[in-house]
Amino acid sequence: MAKTGRPPKPTALKVLEGNPGKRPLPQNEPKPKPLAPKRPTWLTGEGKKMWERLAPELEQLGLLTVIDGEAFAAACQCWKTFVDCQRHLKKHGLTYVYTNTQGAENEVGRPQVNIGQKALDQFRGFCSEFGLTPSSRTRIEVKATEGEDDPMEALLSGVK
Repeated sequence: MAKTGRPPKPTALKVLEGNPGKRPLPQNEPKPKPLAPKRPTWLTGEGKKMWERLAPELEQLGLLTVIDGEAFAAACQCWKTFVDCQRHLKKHGLTYVYTNTQGAENEVGRPQVNIGQKALDQFRGFCSEFGLTPSSRTRIEVKATEGEDDPMEALLSGVK
């Protein structure tokens, strides 16, 4: 029987947030290498830009691993589709006049409105999977790992 309710939050996100629920973290969870996969060659335009912009950040936080490439690529592709639809609507408007076979004219909405909305909804779903929403960022507390220099600490101690 399938579980219902809210999907579980990724453990990496719980760790970054400081495990606010104080519940035990999974012990036998698969832990793929926190190494961003290569960007798929088929990503273009805004999807490619998003990958290049966010993959390094997500990799650094441990939220993008070698096995997450397809899901992150799908998120980037959804964003590209949304942006493409918005550009089309900006150029051509939200509606157009359709003339039927009897000559009657009707103003109808462009298909890009619905396509863009579906892509945005899918993108928002992926955002929650990767911790990219403003609400999830407010709960994340990133701590410097051993051996990592804290720039503020170095500034305060006078070390360059």
